[in-house]
Amino acid sequence: MASSEMWTTAQAAAERSQSGTSHPIFGSRDVVKSWMVWDALIAIGAAILATIIRFHVDLKANPEDILRKTHFPGNTLLLAILAGFVLVLVITCRRFHLYGPRLNDSFLNELIATVQACVISGLLLTGSLYILRATEVPRGIVFLTVAMVTAGVSLRRAVFRMHRYHRLERGIGTRNLLIVGTGPEAQHLRHYVETSPYCGFAFKGFIAAADECDLGSGHPNVVGNLETMFDYARQYFIDEIFITSRIDPTQMREMLYQAHDIGIDLRLIPEQFGGLTFNSSIEYIGNCPSIPLHRSDLREFEQTLKRGVDILLSALVLILLLPVMTAIAILIKLDTPGPVFYLSERLGKKGRTFTCIKFRSMVSDADARRLELTKHNERDGVLFKMANDPRITKVGRFLRKYSLDELPQFFNVLKGEMSIVGPRPPMGCEVRQYKLHHLRRLNATPGITGLWQVQARRDPSFDSYISLDLAYIENWSIWLDVKIILRTVVVVLAGTGC
Repeated sequence: MASSEMWTTAQAAAERSQSGTSHPIFGSRDVVKSWMVWDALIAIGAAILATIIRFHVDLKANPEDILRKTHFPGNTLLLAILAGFVLVLVITCRRFHLYGPRLNDSFLNELIATVQACVISGLLLTGSLYILRATEVPRGIVFLTVAMVTAGVSLRRAVFRMHRYHRLERGIGTRNLLIVGTGPEAQHLRHYVETSPYCGFAFKGFIAAADECDLGSGHPNVVGNLETMFDYARQYFIDEIFITSRIDPTQMREMLYQAHDIGIDLRLIPEQFGGLTFNSSIEYIGNCPSIPLHRSDLREFEQTLKRGVDILLSALVLILLLPVMTAIAILIKLDTPGPVFYLSERLGKKGRTFTCIKFRSMVSDADARRLELTKHNERDGVLFKMANDPRITKVGRFLRKYSLDELPQFFNVLKGEMSIVGPRPPMGCEVRQYKLHHLRRLNATPGITGLWQVQARRDPSFDSYISLDLAYIENWSIWLDVKIILRTVVVVLAGTGC
């Protein structure tokens, strides 16, 4: 068979298995259409009932009196909007996959999706009335319609589910199932089928895959191999075959052709890597399905709270200490020539560069003179520090003692480049000397103060510096930030900076 013909046949078989044209549980296209019609009729009936309730209509009155009583200036507009509401309701339910297979969903999940679809449709209805300025349309009819549609559609789904469960209990509509493979995925699938009476499947045996023939021959419930699979399927009226083992692509195409010829659905369970993806959801990146095996704990609420505290506290500090910062700027200009602020390129979270702002506490050519002072470094490894650094100015020494040179960094915090608490932002020349595991400290937003500053500020060990930063990242919490901020206040007031 030519390759194009092979592809056409395989595609047709795949489309047939996805369409569910003969699936008594998932619903054929006719069943789906009937569900849409039922939802539309419920919406129309709810609108009529809401009108009757709103106008206190006596149904025993003659039709002319009823029409006269329910006539108002905006009834034509209301009818048009309600017709649109019915259409939107059906489309929204379809978008929520309420007309597709929800066999494995609990009734609670289905109910939540139903309520969401109805509420969204109702909001679009009321929004249309607002945009059209339809003040003559009684709002009571609108709200009653939406409420009764939500109740009616939910009730219809509950009744259908109960009816389906009753049929399955009597063995009506169940589908006979074969599982290709005997590994963890196959055993998991079998266990689910046999312990879930309402899943709609009846397990009829395992089929040993090509790489499991020796194992499968002695395995309980193995009823055949790939060569005899379709003969067994015909004999025992198999409806679906689930494939849980690797199959050669050529053999898989042949299986698709045979399944298409005799009318059996095929389903492929992606390779599960020994059960690692059990209970994992499938997410689509474009058209590519992906199964997340592990996710880091993002703790989004706490991170948002931390950012809110950063903005609030930094804004308060900048406003309340503006006179102090102005005085510091004047003292710096009077003390030595040069700019008020020292701007330094630093690395932030995930290696992003930003300009860190500090009050200048050294002479203007401090960076150029650093190389000649390297031999006097009192810290080991990457960090540089010396007690009597000749580059520090008189005003700068006072600023460093009480950490006042750090105050402009609250502007970095407002911009989101830094946080109040976090690892100190390193310079590029420092990071180039990092070992691989040191880079983990760049996983967090850098801070003005941190665990190292309040616990081991005078410790010359670079390893201690790194370990405390990593300990902060691993054990971070809002409460830890609060404790560090309180201890920072004590350290600053004590004047232990240098």
